[in-house]
Amino acid sequence: MSGRVLVVGDVMTDVIVVPEGPIVRGSDRRATVRSRPGGSGANQAVWLGAMGADVVFAARVGAGDRMGYENYFRGLGVVPVLAGDKAQPSGVLVTIVDPDGERSFLTDRGANLHLCAEDLPENLLDEVSMVMVSGYSFFAPGPREAVQGLFARARTRGIAIAVDPASVGFLHEVGPAEFLKWTAGADWIFANQSEAEALTGAAGHEKQIAALSAQFGNVVIKRGAEGAALGGRDGVRVSLPAQRVEVVDSTGAGDAFAAGFIAAHLAGEDERTALAKGIEAGARAVQSLGGQPG
Repeated sequence: MSGRVLVVGDVMTDVIVVPEGPIVRGSDRRATVRSRPGGSGANQAVWLGAMGADVVFAARVGAGDRMGYENYFRGLGVVPVLAGDKAQPSGVLVTIVDPDGERSFLTDRGANLHLCAEDLPENLLDEVSMVMVSGYSFFAPGPREAVQGLFARARTRGIAIAVDPASVGFLHEVGPAEFLKWTAGADWIFANQSEAEALTGAAGHEKQIAALSAQFGNVVIKRGAEGAALGGRDGVRVSLPAQRVEVVDSTGAGDAFAAGFIAAHLAGEDERTALAKGIEAGARAVQSLGGQPG
């Protein structure tokens, strides 16, 4: 199996803040502050490009940033299909990183909220073997309608569809039943433990896989420091431990994992190897700041 991956998702500027200690409300705290490209969809596309996959990335950015982003993605092995928004700036995400590597986010999605059907033309699906959509695209009406239309066209062509819930906070906000309704028809789901628990109400990857397999043929649970598991209606098929590495920043680790798995899967690797490649990519991601390869 081989083929092109179409990734649809957000482009963001990540502002990464690493305080030297707990934030003091109403006062100062020294911190390292860095700005770099990010966004769940963008991260997945760049990681796929770094792994040599044939990847196309569709998204919406501020009109003034379009050319710069196109050049950026092309330089990283990604074919960009970016719409320029004249009304909204590109999205910005502020990430506050705790000493243990855990993150909190402040999100202004900007132009991403205006993704529309015209941004996802029919020819985007030419030669595509899998469509990967970040969950953020489902959390606003316009992008959701555009992505659901893309899903319908992909299904008529027999193209595999994968989703990543992306945000447990937004899942709780919209309700898991709504998200599952919006993503009906997808073949794959890549969810971390918190997202899987929010969607199923179940603790433990075995029960989560069993519950999610009622809708998704293939369920991948990203278990962080515990590794990852893959299964479906036949239960857990593969479960592997995580690599032990020093965590600097966990931003984008799940995106890297999904990219590692998909690149290996589309290259014809078996499920165990693909899961191992995903874990390896996630481990690499947490060892540097930011959500894209260092």
